Amino acid sequence: MEELEPGKARLQFLGTGTSQGVPIIACDCEVCRSQDPRDKRLRASVLVDWCGMKILVDAGPDFRYQMLRAEVKHLDAILLTHNHKDHTGGLDDVRAFNYLEKQATEIYCEEYVEESLKKEYSYAFAEKKYPGAPEWHIHHIDEHPFKVQTFSKTEKLVWVNNKGYEHKSTGEEAHPLKEAEIIPIRGKHFTLPVLGYRFGNIAYCTDMNHIADEEFKKLHDLDHFIINCVRMGRHISHFSLEEAVQVAQRVGAKHSWLTHLSHQLPCHAELSAMLPEGILPAYDGLIIE
Repeated sequence: MEELEPGKARLQFLGTGTSQGVPIIACDCEVCRSQDPRDKRLRASVLVDWCGMKILVDAGPDFRYQMLRAEVKHLDAILLTHNHKDHTGGLDDVRAFNYLEKQATEIYCEEYVEESLKKEYSYAFAEKKYPGAPEWHIHHIDEHPFKVQTFSKTEKLVWVNNKGYEHKSTGEEAHPLKEAEIIPIRGKHFTLPVLGYRFGNIAYCTDMNHIADEEFKKLHDLDHFIINCVRMGRHISHFSLEEAVQVAQRVGAKHSWLTHLSHQLPCHAELSAMLPEGILPAYDGLIIE
């Protein structure tokens, strides 16, 4: 792909479905039976090229297949929006990157998300780890801007049979290689605090049903705005179609995209025809920049 202009990001939708994906198990509705590939939706996740870095947002249960389908060979960081299983359920599979790159995976999340991971993946935090457990390096973030940085490696993971990884010094001093500023957008998922993220000219907000007025200041002058929309009528923790359109129109980006879509919405072609100009449903594999 071509080099990006300064201040521009490239985003690939790895999954655009709700927590059960589309089609859902055992459903025989029109959407789940659709033969349009744009109606085949894995759980919501995006891969962002930003400041020369590969940044993943969320690693749900489809993480392994999403990495294989998109031929992802390297991740500089994983940003988590919140702690729900459809956004964290694939984190064990970073083990492939650990083994091949001999490095821990850099994960950025809120402190409460890490506490949840400690319960879901207790073996990854154990003092004496089970051999082959995933290796994560967790950074705490909140709604304030933060930087994702890569440094020359001062240690590497060395696999020892029947024991697991040992952290060995490379003998090098740390010096910065790349840096990217990320602007989080605070939202509410019912009562749960969640984060969306802005990467230059693109902002990604999923699993929200409320964005406070002050957070809209972070969403000005966007080329692309991505917002979740789970169904037509009101939902306890997601924007409805009408609400998502209202949020997108308030943001006023050049292009807006709907994600985290369920089978309760029409098929892609029909939904596209219903939407105002400048707003479209995203689909798995779509790339924007």
